[in-house]
Amino acid sequence: MDTANTLTEPMPIRRGSGRTVALLALVGFADFLIFGQELGINLFLFALAVFAGILLSARRRPRLSMAAFLLSLSILASAPLVESPSLTGVGLCLGALMSVALISARLFPRRLPALPLVFFRFALVIPLRLAEDIRKSLATPGKRFSFTMVRQGVGLWSMPLILAAVFVSLFATANPLIEIALRSIDFAVLLQFLDLWRIGFWMITAVVVWAMLRPRLKRRAKRPPTGRPFMIVPTRNAPFGHASLLRSLILFNAIFAVQTLLDLVYLWGGADLPEHMSHAEYAHRGAYPLIATALLAAAFVLVAMRRGGPGDHSALIRGLVHAWIGQNVLLCLSSMLRLGLYVEVYSLTELRVAAGLWMGIVAIGLVLILLRILLNRSNEWLVAANLVSLLTVLYISSFVDFPAFIARFNVAHSQEISQEGPPLDLSYLSSLGPSVIPALDLYLQMLPSDLIDQRSKAVTARFCLVRDFEMQPRDWRSWTFRSARLETYLLSPAAIARENENDDNKQDQPTQDR
Repeated sequence: MDTANTLTEPMPIRRGSGRTVALLALVGFADFLIFGQELGINLFLFALAVFAGILLSARRRPRLSMAAFLLSLSILASAPLVESPSLTGVGLCLGALMSVALISARLFPRRLPALPLVFFRFALVIPLRLAEDIRKSLATPGKRFSFTMVRQGVGLWSMPLILAAVFVSLFATANPLIEIALRSIDFAVLLQFLDLWRIGFWMITAVVVWAMLRPRLKRRAKRPPTGRPFMIVPTRNAPFGHASLLRSLILFNAIFAVQTLLDLVYLWGGADLPEHMSHAEYAHRGAYPLIATALLAAAFVLVAMRRGGPGDHSALIRGLVHAWIGQNVLLCLSSMLRLGLYVEVYSLTELRVAAGLWMGIVAIGLVLILLRILLNRSNEWLVAANLVSLLTVLYISSFVDFPAFIARFNVAHSQEISQEGPPLDLSYLSSLGPSVIPALDLYLQMLPSDLIDQRSKAVTARFCLVRDFEMQPRDWRSWTFRSARLETYLLSPAAIARENENDDNKQDQPTQDR
């Protein structure tokens, strides 16, 4: 199926009422699960409800085997939301729902490299789908929701409702039981649904859900017909021709060789740097710019090694490209080592973890470029392979409790525990949230007894984190595996005994100070 011709064909509205009912039900379910609640398992349950709504309102119901596959895909992609809600988890879940919607509407591309463009075209029309369908329904003669029908409905119901209100007021005056019943109605419960934030939440939910129930793709702009097709005719002296490409690769390899040699001597070999520069400064100054250099080099290689280009006809160019990619891979590894040296001096943070993951993804991309050249694959294969590697890294990362990992690492490598590295930054650790409580307990357990001031600060930080965690809502809609594990840990006998010990030490501290 050609997505360029068939993906944007309009589909007749045959299940409009079913989709409307599904939309209202899902908006109400979202209000019950999510609005005013902490994010947790409620996002996972709502994602499954949207999945069911997509299948039930599809133009053609999928076969049982396909429905089971799509259900498995939705559960697998939404599982990170059960561990702990995060932007990565929400993005993966949204991508899975978009895939299910596209598959149900037969808009899913047959080739994986075309998926990012289809997702982009789908995302462009999401904010407009509901408004566009409402406008079409109101403008179409004979539709249920035309302006004429609305005016007739108002005219038919205005008089009965007014008279009914008059009769109810008269009955309330005449009958004390009716008066008591009317006074017992809590209109504040009804007024809470007129909250502007709540109405905005309904509207945003309705816009996104309706786009999933009635998926469409943004139409591609039609190109004006021309007499002759546009073609790039490569020449020997063109910017990316044989001569220019050969000179570029020789020059680039020479420049990269200088950088690689310096890294081998000072970074990997541990040679002494000039007096005004430390290894941490040397590492920090090169970690991020070198990744940008590797990305630029990867883009150049893709252009240089295009199908039918000079690289296909010159063994020398291919050899220089292989050598340059190898130097770029070593450049990424050097960037990781630089980051590791910097972390040893200034401890680990969330931004530095993200930088390490990003460096790893870039290194994987460079290796895939080398495989693409060696195996004579297309750029579409390269895009698909990079997309799979990126999704794999993001999916695995969404299950990792990075605050707890960072806290354990910083505690183990702190100056107070290992006698090396930087002092433990308790302020930063406290900003990571309650996940760091087990690491703080380990820190208090291993902290030397003579560091009274540091122990007091750690006990105070732990107390504040435990209090913040205990003050979080305990509604079942906000349940997550991560919070359940932490709650189980805090209720364990060892944690309770440690907390009692901290309280005793905190009470004895003024006596010791006196």
